[in-house]
Amino acid sequence: MRELMIVVPEDEGVLGWQERALCAQTDPEAFFPEKGGSTREAKKVCQTCEVRADCLEYALEHDERFGIWGGLSERERRKLKRRAV
Repeated sequence: MRELMIVVPEDEGVLGWQERALCAQTDPEAFFPEKGGSTREAKKVCQTCEVRADCLEYALEHDERFGIWGGLSERERRKLKRRAV
């Protein structure tokens, strides 16, 4: 009897987390709403996403100014950055 072995690369690359992100399986427009548009659906998806922390970290490090990243809006990320300084 053979055993099936799954090999996961240690270094999946800088953006490897994006392949596992739930947003990659949904409508991208929900994550980039027009000004004044609802962010509720995108944030709902983010809440159960296994790579939410990686996503937020990426957005903060790269100063993403648009869209929902890691479950936070642009405004929420700015507030978080100000508190961290």
